Amino acid sequence: MRSGSEEPVPLHEEFIYCCGAATHVLKCGPWKDLSKDESKNLPRLLFMIIPGNPGLAGYYRTFIQALYCGLNQQYPVWVVSHAGHCKPPNGMEMIEDTDIKELEDVFGLNGQVEHKLNFLKKNVSKDIKLVLIAHSIGCYITLEMMKRASELQVLRSVLLFPTIERMAQSPQGKLMTPLLCKLRYALYMPVYLLSFLPEGVKASLVRFALRGMKSCDESSITTSINLFSVDCIANILYMASQEMMKVVERDSTTIKQNLKKLIFYYGTGDSWCPQNYYDEIKMDFPDGDIRLCEKGLRHAFVLDASKEMAAMITDWLQDDLTKL
Repeated sequence: MRSGSEEPVPLHEEFIYCCGAATHVLKCGPWKDLSKDESKNLPRLLFMIIPGNPGLAGYYRTFIQALYCGLNQQYPVWVVSHAGHCKPPNGMEMIEDTDIKELEDVFGLNGQVEHKLNFLKKNVSKDIKLVLIAHSIGCYITLEMMKRASELQVLRSVLLFPTIERMAQSPQGKLMTPLLCKLRYALYMPVYLLSFLPEGVKASLVRFALRGMKSCDESSITTSINLFSVDCIANILYMASQEMMKVVERDSTTIKQNLKKLIFYYGTGDSWCPQNYYDEIKMDFPDGDIRLCEKGLRHAFVLDASKEMAAMITDWLQDDLTKL
């Protein structure tokens, strides 16, 4: 394994409709289409990133590039945005103009689970093994995917800063739940007014908001401009409000059934999944691969530690990959 490459990293970008909702997909690697069973050149393994919330693929651009290089550019690495979290390009609407309603409440938490399963069904051959790398609420989505679609050939699921239980009871959840569940509509008007600002001014506002970071990823700046879109913010906050209400009890049954496939990575100062959540799951599953961050990485690691996280993951998975 290597941690980087001086050569340009192949990056393919798509805006598609999945379950009738605008979806942004970023792909590292030459394999743009993994759905054809007859192709003899398909890779044996796909790394797929399930994002947190906001579920914007652009936040993970540096992460998937670093991961792809760390894997010696042997396996494709994709990140799929959450439905409706990206601002679609000109000429593309947030919801597909069709009489067929593909999925009810696609922007809700349950809809986002089905959205990822539908994406895999339509875009990835059943013969390709998967490594699912999930972040924050993406970890809850990943466990639900494994529960609902046991036929998926999941080699490993890496769950980073996993918000899989008691979100509303976490320190950050106690602060955010009233805002998300009762006051989120009040945020739409200021976002609407800010949406008229020039792109350069929006970027400056984002830089000001992130000024406390020593080395903020440049792709995070450009991606955050999506947050000035009322449609994107509405979908992001709606999903977040459902997280507070629905992510309550940890799904220990699914974890037990898939324990050998799972790697958990908890933060030491994470206000969304505090250390006592780590202590409890470690006690309940003493044989599980459940790790506590020793590097002080923040919950939103994609803002400033994408390369560091990618290097750790490639190290964790070396034994699995040598057995392929």
